[in-house]
Amino acid sequence: MRHLKRGRKLGRKTGPRKALKKHLVNALFTHGRIITTLPKAKETRPFAEKLITLARKGMVAKERGEGAQFLHCYRRAISAISDRAVAKKLFTEIAPLLRDRPGGYTRILKDAKPRLGDNGARAIFELVEYSPAPSPEKTGKPAKAEKSRRRGPKARGEAGKAERKAEE
Repeated sequence: MRHLKRGRKLGRKTGPRKALKKHLVNALFTHGRIITTLPKAKETRPFAEKLITLARKGMVAKERGEGAQFLHCYRRAISAISDRAVAKKLFTEIAPLLRDRPGGYTRILKDAKPRLGDNGARAIFELVEYSPAPSPEKTGKPAKAEKSRRRGPKARGEAGKAERKAEE
């Protein structure tokens, strides 16, 4: 029996389970939104929210002039997620966005379509203040035309033949 045992095992031993959480949080902070399974999202949510709270505390300490406290928070974040670039983004971009929010920094939305391979429940795990990059259709800019995969004289067509004759 698992009385008083918290958390999901997610079919993994301790080391791989911790690594999974770390990588999911890195992806969440990098992209703002990820699609994963529902149990993984529910298990990773507290870890992500604690890191955001840590970054907010570090920001407040920096504003008060407490450099040592900021450095302590920053180093704790780096040790938890093991990626300096993601930690920097957490402290410079994500924490200021969520500065006035008292909690609940992430959102889990259940996806209607299950995963194709094993019919697992999928979820969209995102930051609350996430705003996706605008698509080319919405910005009014034309999308790039696809290049022909064929290389060589046949790919150039009739215009290419005229150019080759002019060169000779």
